[in-house]
Amino acid sequence: MELAHSLLLNEDAYNQLGEFQKAEFIFEWLQFLEKLLPVTSRADIRENQKKLVEQLTSLLNNSPGPPTRRLVAKNLAVLYSTGDTFSVYQTIDKCNELIRSKDDSPSYLPTKLAAVVCLGYLYKKLGRILGNSFTDTVGNVLKAMKNAESQGRYEIMLSLQNILNGLGAAAIPCHRDIYKAARSCLTDRSMAVRCAAAKCLLELQNEAVFMWSTDLDSVVTLCFKSFESSNYDVRLAVSKLLGTVLARALTSKQTTASTRHNFRRISLEEVMELLGTGFLRGSCGFLRASGDMLKGTSSVSRDVRVGVTQAYVVFVSTLGAQWLERNFSAFLSHILDLVSQSHPKAIQSQMDAIGCRRCVSFILRATVGGLLGEKAQIAAAKEICQAIWKLKKVVDAAMSESNLETRISTTDVTASQHVLVCALQELGSLIHGLGTTAAPLLQDSSTGVLEAVISVIIHPSISVRLTAAWCLRCIAVALPSYVSLLLDRCIERLSALKSSPEAVTGYSFAVAALLGAVKHSPLGIPHGKGKVIMTVAEDLLCSASQNSRISLQRTQAGWLLIAALMTLGPAVVQHHLPRMLLLWKCIFPSSPKDLETEKTRGDSFTWQVTLEGRAGALCAIKSFVSHCAGLLTDEVVQRLLPPLPSAVDLLTQLSSIYKSYGNSLKTSSTVYRHKLYELLAVLPPKTYEGSFCAVLKELVADLTVPDSQIDASTFLLPPLCHENDLLLLGPLLQETDHRFIEEQLLLGNSIAGGSLEYDPYSIYEKVAKGDSVPKPLPPVLSVISAATRLFGVMFSHVAESHRLQVLEQLLNSIKQTKGSRQQIVQLNVVSAFSTFLKHLANCKGSLGPEEVRRSALTLVMSALESNNPLLRCAAAECLARLAQVVSDSAFTAGLAQVSFDKLKSARDVVSRTGHSLALGCLYRYLGGIGSIQHLNACVGILYTLSQDSTSPDVQAWALHSLSLIVDLAGPLYNVHVEPTLSLVLMLLLTVPPAYAEVHQSLGRCLNALITTLGPELQGSSTTVSALRTSCLLGCAVMQDNPDCLVQAQAISCLQQLHMFAPRHVNLSSLVSCLCVNLCSSYLLLRRAVVACLRQLVQREAAEVSEYAVALVKESREDFTPDVNIREIGLEGALLGLLDKELDQRLCQDIKETLTHMLTSMAVEKLSFWLKLCKDVLAASADFNTVASVDTTQEEETAKVDDASVLTSDSDERFHPFSNPRWSTRVFAAECVCKIVSQCENAGSAHFDITLAQERKQRDSRDDFLVLHLADLIRMAFMAATDHSDQLRLSGLQTLLIVVRKFAAVPEPEFPGHVILEQYQANVGAALRPAFAPETPPDVTAKACQVCSAWIASGVVSDLNDLRRVHQLLVSSLVKVQAGKEAQSQQYNESTSTMEILAVLKAWAEVYIVAVEKQKNQSDAHNHCLKIANSAEESYGEVTSSASGLLDLVQADLGTLSKLWLAALQDFALLTLPSEYASQLPAEGGTFYTAETIENARPHYYNSWALILYATALWLTSTGFIVVDPDEGVTNLSRPVTPTTMCQDSSTRPLVKSPEDVNTDRFHLILGISVEFLCSPRSDEAMENIIACLRALQALFEVPWPRSKIGGDQELSVELLNVLHRLILTRESPDIQLAALEVVRLILFAAQEHVKEKRRSAEVDDGAAEKETLPEFGEGKDTGGLVPGKSLVFATLELCVCILVRQLPQLNPKLTCSPAVQSGKHLLLSEDGSRLVAAALVILSDVPAICSPEGSVSVLPTILYLIIGVLKETAVKLRDGQLPLTVAASLQALKGLLSSPMARAEKSRTAWTDLLRSALVTVLNCWDQVDGLLQEFDEVSLLTAITVFVMSTSPEVTTVECLQKRCIEKFKITLDSKDPLVQCKCYQLLHSIFQHPNKTVSYPYIHALAPSIVGKLQETEKVKPENAAELQVIQEGIKVVTALTATAEEEHRAHLVACLLPILISFLLDENTLVSATNWAKNLHEFALQNLMQIGPQYSSVFKKLMASSPTMKARLESAVKGNQESIKVKTAKHAKNPGKTSSIQLKTNFL
Repeated sequence: MELAHSLLLNEDAYNQLGEFQKAEFIFEWLQFLEKLLPVTSRADIRENQKKLVEQLTSLLNNSPGPPTRRLVAKNLAVLYSTGDTFSVYQTIDKCNELIRSKDDSPSYLPTKLAAVVCLGYLYKKLGRILGNSFTDTVGNVLKAMKNAESQGRYEIMLSLQNILNGLGAAAIPCHRDIYKAARSCLTDRSMAVRCAAAKCLLELQNEAVFMWSTDLDSVVTLCFKSFESSNYDVRLAVSKLLGTVLARALTSKQTTASTRHNFRRISLEEVMELLGTGFLRGSCGFLRASGDMLKGTSSVSRDVRVGVTQAYVVFVSTLGAQWLERNFSAFLSHILDLVSQSHPKAIQSQMDAIGCRRCVSFILRATVGGLLGEKAQIAAAKEICQAIWKLKKVVDAAMSESNLETRISTTDVTASQHVLVCALQELGSLIHGLGTTAAPLLQDSSTGVLEAVISVIIHPSISVRLTAAWCLRCIAVALPSYVSLLLDRCIERLSALKSSPEAVTGYSFAVAALLGAVKHSPLGIPHGKGKVIMTVAEDLLCSASQNSRISLQRTQAGWLLIAALMTLGPAVVQHHLPRMLLLWKCIFPSSPKDLETEKTRGDSFTWQVTLEGRAGALCAIKSFVSHCAGLLTDEVVQRLLPPLPSAVDLLTQLSSIYKSYGNSLKTSSTVYRHKLYELLAVLPPKTYEGSFCAVLKELVADLTVPDSQIDASTFLLPPLCHENDLLLLGPLLQETDHRFIEEQLLLGNSIAGGSLEYDPYSIYEKVAKGDSVPKPLPPVLSVISAATRLFGVMFSHVAESHRLQVLEQLLNSIKQTKGSRQQIVQLNVVSAFSTFLKHLANCKGSLGPEEVRRSALTLVMSALESNNPLLRCAAAECLARLAQVVSDSAFTAGLAQVSFDKLKSARDVVSRTGHSLALGCLYRYLGGIGSIQHLNACVGILYTLSQDSTSPDVQAWALHSLSLIVDLAGPLYNVHVEPTLSLVLMLLLTVPPAYAEVHQSLGRCLNALITTLGPELQGSSTTVSALRTSCLLGCAVMQDNPDCLVQAQAISCLQQLHMFAPRHVNLSSLVSCLCVNLCSSYLLLRRAVVACLRQLVQREAAEVSEYAVALVKESREDFTPDVNIREIGLEGALLGLLDKELDQRLCQDIKETLTHMLTSMAVEKLSFWLKLCKDVLAASADFNTVASVDTTQEEETAKVDDASVLTSDSDERFHPFSNPRWSTRVFAAECVCKIVSQCENAGSAHFDITLAQERKQRDSRDDFLVLHLADLIRMAFMAATDHSDQLRLSGLQTLLIVVRKFAAVPEPEFPGHVILEQYQANVGAALRPAFAPETPPDVTAKACQVCSAWIASGVVSDLNDLRRVHQLLVSSLVKVQAGKEAQSQQYNESTSTMEILAVLKAWAEVYIVAVEKQKNQSDAHNHCLKIANSAEESYGEVTSSASGLLDLVQADLGTLSKLWLAALQDFALLTLPSEYASQLPAEGGTFYTAETIENARPHYYNSWALILYATALWLTSTGFIVVDPDEGVTNLSRPVTPTTMCQDSSTRPLVKSPEDVNTDRFHLILGISVEFLCSPRSDEAMENIIACLRALQALFEVPWPRSKIGGDQELSVELLNVLHRLILTRESPDIQLAALEVVRLILFAAQEHVKEKRRSAEVDDGAAEKETLPEFGEGKDTGGLVPGKSLVFATLELCVCILVRQLPQLNPKLTCSPAVQSGKHLLLSEDGSRLVAAALVILSDVPAICSPEGSVSVLPTILYLIIGVLKETAVKLRDGQLPLTVAASLQALKGLLSSPMARAEKSRTAWTDLLRSALVTVLNCWDQVDGLLQEFDEVSLLTAITVFVMSTSPEVTTVECLQKRCIEKFKITLDSKDPLVQCKCYQLLHSIFQHPNKTVSYPYIHALAPSIVGKLQETEKVKPENAAELQVIQEGIKVVTALTATAEEEHRAHLVACLLPILISFLLDENTLVSATNWAKNLHEFALQNLMQIGPQYSSVFKKLMASSPTMKARLESAVKGNQESIKVKTAKHAKNPGKTSSIQLKTNFL
């Protein structure tokens, strides 16, 4: 194929190919040429033009296929437009010649067609350049059309369209001729020709004025004719033409003189009138209206009506949204008039009426719902309301005029019914779409929406009453705050008007509909409503028999209410179950005898009432079973069963009752039958086994003797066919935008589709996917579908012997019926049998013996050859399921063989299509069927069938079947891939485009082949690349196909290719194809486009986005997308599409695509994304008003005016998004949150303004989030103050995220302030509306969260500013205090729980932050005092804000603490296991009611942790001292107070002692914490765990709780075990540190306890001898520790766990293994170090809680661990600091060594031995590391030795061998080259020399002092060069000075004599002092100070020395003199800058 890539056709290569490859080669070359020509230079083209033209024109004679001829034509046109045009006339003449040719043979046809196509493209591209040649051409083409066949007519029409397009106004001379030709084609018998003619006329009307002026009427009539017996594509094309022409006629401004005299402006009324006639009278037009119309026989064909309906929509869409807004009332009245009584013919039968209503609803939905923005929709809703009021008046007048008897017959009343139904339905849909944005509409009293709807609930027509109820349901779903209100109102009216039949049914419908809405409303309704409704229902049922006039209505109403009540779910229903079961039991006779007596009594009316009531009861039970499965215990099932046999008995008697009482019972008996079948289908079959035979008999009768002669295939069979097979049956069964109206064409003429009035019980059910209103079918049909479903369930449970009888009976009944009835019976039976096979396969049952199989086969095979294609499709699927159930390979092979034989012999289309599909379906359920021969046979037969060009149907079915086999045969198919691919390509290149169904099947084949090849497509071998090229070629052919569904196939094929071989798919051309089709009018094509985009952007979002924009900029003339990609990019276009699109699945895909794009590009294109989101949010409807309303409540006028901040640029003239819907705005707000989190992952510069500004200056392309903070705040504000509640929630969430992320960002221009501070006014204004009284609780709850985050963030330091937000929280606290009784009865009780807990949680967060701040400041305060008092004033400012915040909370703490404790107690009750349910308080808790316990749980889980922490802090702050005096009788009206947990009132003491109250509280907090920490769910939030640990920490920081836990060892051990488990399961260092802190406190508590016991024992035993004191602490006098009981053991376990996880080398088991090599040091992370340090602190405390013996048992472990950590982590750090772990281990070692146990007499000797061993270990560490000295830290080990020497009793370290080794180490270190090490060594020796015990210090002094003095003497010569060296000298001198002080008298003089000369040698004279280095100067000063001190101390020695050395004396004197002068200067300076030298000394001294 590469050879095809050249400018001229490579003829050598071409001639060597076979026939079929030539076609491929040509196509590949033409494709390449099409891309190449536009980019080739003019010169090159001219050079080769002649040859190229020859090659291209010669192709015309080669009879090219459709795609090839189109490419030849395009290339010729481009060639002439870029090259020379002089030979173009020859080409045109040649084409004309070919067209004129007399050769009519089929082989010559492609050449003619190619010539036609060629002319079209040449004129389109070159247009007027071709001068006047066009008249001949057009004449010639039109002449050829006269005897052309359909393909020719099709191509000629398209060619004329191109010619008209190219010539524009120049073609006027030919317009009339073309018009005439197109007219005849518009009613052609070929649908493709009609579509082409419509396109041609659409092009023509651009210039041909007469079409929309003088000939308008005839164009319109023509279009109506064209609609007759049309298909979907024709309706789409012709409605587009009709709508456009009419819109053009309405808007044109005609000025040309020639036509002025006969042209009149046409008015809107006339246009509407024209469309209306088509809708009402069809295509019989205006002229022939006389005869038929007068006789009243003609009814409009549905095709015409549906076509006209679509034309209405096109008409309005063309005129646009603004036009619709202006002319809405005229439009509405016209549309509604279509179904009014002024046109009785349109609505003479119920079916017609339903069809018309659907059309009207569709027009309104598509225009009002699809075009208008929210504001305009509200206006439209008001108009619709006006229409309802008008009709209401008419009805009222009619009702009042006539007396009761005649009122129903008044025409006016029934007349208005259909108009009302349409108006109410649209009103409901409008409000449903508007959601909470519709609130202002409902509050507007002048419109009176609710009044209008409620007023027609009592309309005489049942369909109006039902639709009004449905409308109320829509309002309730949209505005949850209205549910309760409407329910109350309807129940009240229902009770008041109990005696009016209309009111009883109307209001019961309304109540049922509203109950159905509750499950869609997140906030629910108060629990008590259920009880009210149950009472009303019972009352209706009981009073039904009192008044015969309304007994029917009351019975129906009562059961309807009960059935609707069931949808509220188990929580509500369980309270009413007994009453309902009782009613159920009473409605049926209790024995067969009663039923007999019943039959003898009564008349047709009583039977009607009885059947209605029983049907209602069945419905209620079905509703119960399907909505309350949780309540179906065995006991309840047993109570449900008794009435069933009697219900079945009645079923069997129905026919005889029906015979006796006549036709009036027909409907009610059908309904009864339907409801019983439905109930039995949802009950477990085991429960009614006894009735199987009776029910089956009835089912068989229903299926085989149907009442109706209606072909029900279109709703019975599609669910039984596979969705992919339905594609074969044309677009009617596929999803389209017009599904709602197209459905009626699908259902055949006898039925128009479902409607609410057929089954009032559907009003509370969930709506089927994609429907706006439930559409139950008429009872006669729904009975059949219920019967087939029940048959499927029951038949799979029937005995196998019984099955055979039933099947034979069914087969016989099919045989016996004749004609059209036979097909109906066959259809019913097949669908029932197919349902049975489905069930059987699911429950893995077996079919039965051979005879059953045989009968089944007979049944299916006959259906497989039925004339109904849908039945064939279902039968093929049924056959495959049969094979699956039998699962016997011989049987399956037999089935396939039957089909093979049939296909070989049969010639008729029906059996060939049926059997070919059967072969494919067999594969679907049985995979590869195993044998290769079988596969070969299948493929061979299907190949042959797919090339049968005489029947496109056979081709389509065979190819579809082939695609199934390719898909399912798996790797077996690989051998066939190449031949199949060439077959597919050949057909793609030759099948005419008019046969779209063949192309669609080809597309499915190609898709399956690509999937089979899979990743192999990436290969580079020649075979693979040939396959790949073929696949791409196939896609290219399909992309060019005019059929949209084929294009959708092409896109999904390319999507597959891109997935497997991304490098080989040309992304830019794919993206351009996607952009062009983004707004296609075909839903499936849009879905394919978005699905493909979704995949592409996951991998290459940036490229896709760039290509889309580049494409628009090049902007070829044939690309004008409806979306503005140029301005707002592909992302914006998708957002716009999301706003317009109504299909849920598509919207979901668009959202995912945008999310992928956002994640990969938001950070790079930050401004762009933020602007997009801002545009969407700012385009919100009443934005200005909202903002200004807000500021009226602003108290401080001095603050920035919020409105001005926010609305400055909302009056921009241009918005890329006009009035987006609230759902789109919610998505935009969610995007903002996602952008913030993307930026968070991208780097810190996004949250640091200084850094961001610096980097922005460096590179202006960089962009950072922090620079857009104002926009973020503004967007959050706009969303948070919108009318839509969902948007408010998103806005508040955005605000919360912004506050949390930016709270700490400092403001560089005002140090000490943060950047968010300037936005306080905005935040306040955004929050305030959420606390208004009418705000829904979920919004208030979210706002509380934002408030607490804002206050806690510390952004605002000024208390007065804080008060504005604080005030909001205070106001909500007041609401909480009122308790649950005062809550409004608007929503479910659990919502008030949610709100209360949100408020308490918010306060808890604020309190926690206030306490933490104060704590941090008190620490800082102590610090400040240590440093100096200089910074006093600044410190004062800081404290004020923290204590101020605490003061703000303090005022309400008393109340809050009670509420917190109450909430915690509720939470504790709710966490009890279910077996304690009986002990819970009957009336619920403080904040939840017993009935709503399940709904309340999640709210408690959401907020308990912070409340727990806050409560613990509060109790800590009071030190557990305060107990409220009124604690016993709490002043809040609450059933449970914190002190009365689970106690019975009789046993409760009146007032508890403070100790008891505290104990209760302590156990409450501890209990909740332990319960939670024992098993935190894996998805539990980290914050909760940390809050819980912090609460425990706070608790144990106070003595009283510590005494409780210290005294209760079991409890402590339990707690430690829980913490141990937590540490094991949670990796987070924060959690582990917090847990360790709690462990430390528990240990501390135990220490206190032990101390206290020891003290009290000592006090008691005062004088007794010490020996007899009892031993306290663990280990008693044996030293044994019991695991599980021992606190020490638990602590050690936990510490070891932490240490070993951080330092695995500590584990002795591991150390031996090769995995852990000792010696190599680990540098721990900072967190790791902190954890190790914390564990060591705990370890060193352990001995304190042991008895002496106990301490001996744990000491080795503790020492091993401490020294182990020291050994493993002692590494030199650069700055000479100790690593944190080393510091901690030394500190721990010191604590351990100085433990009193080391000196206690019982343990002393053991301790001494162990400590000596430990010292040896430390010394050995030193010797082990020979090779690793470079990084090993001697200082740490020296310090450890020093700790041993200093902290233990002398007997440990004075053993000679140990002492010697220690001294040795010091010697080595003194000689170190590193000044830092030397320095440290001096410091350590300094402390050892001063040891009070001489036996310890003297050996060191003797061994080391001489060398120190020696070293100092050496330094006289070498002056210090840096700070470190200086420090060494200073430390050395300090050591010697200290020695001098400790030395005995006789040696002291000697030492002083050594020291003085050294010091004096450091002094400098005046001259050298000036030039000396800093270090030398410092040394000079240091020496001088020391001399000044030593001189006076040892004056005698000093004097003696001075006398003996005059040089020294002189030196000293000059230095002293110089010093005094400098002091004078310094004091003067020092007065000026005080406080400069203060610095903080950190604690690094462990001694």
